[in-house]
Amino acid sequence: MSFINPHKSSESSKSHELKSTLLALDIGTEFVKCALASPVDSGNPQKSIKFKNSLTSGKLKLLGISKSRQASGNMSGGSISNIRGVISSCEEALSILEEKTKERAKTAVVGISGELVKGETTTIRYRRDVPNRPISESELRELLNKIESRAKNKIKGEVSLETDNPEIDLSLINSALVSLSIDGYKINNPVGFKGGEVLIEYYTAFAPTIAVSAIEKVCVELELELLAIVVEPFAICRACIGDEIDTDFSAILIDIGGGTTDIAVADSGDICGTKMFNIAGRSFTRQISDSLGVKPPTAEKYKVNLEDESILSDAVINRTTGAVNQALSIWLAGVSIALEEFKNVSPLPSDILLSGGSANLMPLEESMATSDWFSNLNFERRPTIHILDPLSLPDFIFPEEIDDTCVLDCSFVTALGLLRVAVDTLLVSPEKHGLRAKISKLLSH
Repeated sequence: MSFINPHKSSESSKSHELKSTLLALDIGTEFVKCALASPVDSGNPQKSIKFKNSLTSGKLKLLGISKSRQASGNMSGGSISNIRGVISSCEEALSILEEKTKERAKTAVVGISGELVKGETTTIRYRRDVPNRPISESELRELLNKIESRAKNKIKGEVSLETDNPEIDLSLINSALVSLSIDGYKINNPVGFKGGEVLIEYYTAFAPTIAVSAIEKVCVELELELLAIVVEPFAICRACIGDEIDTDFSAILIDIGGGTTDIAVADSGDICGTKMFNIAGRSFTRQISDSLGVKPPTAEKYKVNLEDESILSDAVINRTTGAVNQALSIWLAGVSIALEEFKNVSPLPSDILLSGGSANLMPLEESMATSDWFSNLNFERRPTIHILDPLSLPDFIFPEEIDDTCVLDCSFVTALGLLRVAVDTLLVSPEKHGLRAKISKLLSH
């Protein structure tokens, strides 16, 4: 698979030397999370390297993490609704990170999420007029442009219906060449090959331009050079797949944040699509608040301390558990509906990896592992459920201890994924005419 980042700041293409650190900014509903990393020399993992606008190593050394709580009105449906409030939260998180690491990165990659952020894989089959003529870069580029246009029109139709706004403007955020075959033979780079029938699977993700503009505004105010905006479930997939071209990694990745649940499906190292819906941590809090007749801060306290008998009475635990189970039934229905849309994956991967700040909510993991929520889906067997451990992600070098104030847990997987895509954006083949360089050049925007 070839990964590209259509949404790149024009500033990031300048040839001046950048600092040797990369910043991931995960602007979530409940928290802003930051992760700072330095690219390392593949031959000497202890040696950090500086870069101009490209890298030759795919590994990163994590330098530090931080987070800051968001005010309740800063985000809506996973998107920025109060730019000044988000900037304030980001400044706090960045200040904490700078204090810990004694560095302040200027080059950032930022995640984007929300129910109106749509990503899917489009499959197109076409017959070439002259099978004996070698495929050129311009021919492939023209075909991919047509696929992007078709995908954009389809997604714009969906978003227009959801928002009742036929004039909504969308921006292409991420895309990836998933699979390509000529006359039934799967190949990585079709340029120069001859053949009559071409089959392409191409992943594209779009977001409302207004949401993209809000992120750009935040970065300008923070004086951050924006390297790329990345669809968050796409980033999590990249974190799990790593830099191994021939990986057979297959899994369903579910990131449960405060405002949205983001789902991505990877099959044999290919990203098959991403889906998002607005049922997540705050939905559980609201259900507890409504069911028990308590204010949201109290409901949040009950939620996070659900199994702690030293804090909550048995009666409160029982009533809170009942409220959480009610919300879980709705959430699981949302997961099932989202997975039904992955028609291009048969069967669905049986491993489900959970991440995000709400992934540890009791009894979410148990409910997924024991209920029949999956029975109408295309699984070969009952899926197995795991919490995604960030320390298991490939191509990262982790310090023995991050710090004693911020735990590197599954809520930071998205931030690490953003760093992974930052490397994709900067990575080039040591051989200028190598496969990676060709595909990157071919697909660059």
